[in-house]
Amino acid sequence: MNWDTIQGSWKQFKGKAKQQWGKLTDDDLDVIAGKRDELEGRLQKAYGYTKEKAQQEVDTFCKNCKDNELSA
Repeated sequence: MNWDTIQGSWKQFKGKAKQQWGKLTDDDLDVIAGKRDELEGRLQKAYGYTKEKAQQEVDTFCKNCKDNELSA
């Protein structure tokens, strides 16, 4: 799944993001509002990830969302 799809349906994916990254608050998720770079930045801050690790986490999230869509 590409990020444009996630961004366009952020309200639906917000719950999945909260499950994956429990340290992100509802306020964080509202500020992110589907913006990939904002999500990566919030992950770096909340989890101490490097930029590369945050990008990898978001890539994995995208892949998992796609896999879940295919199995639904």
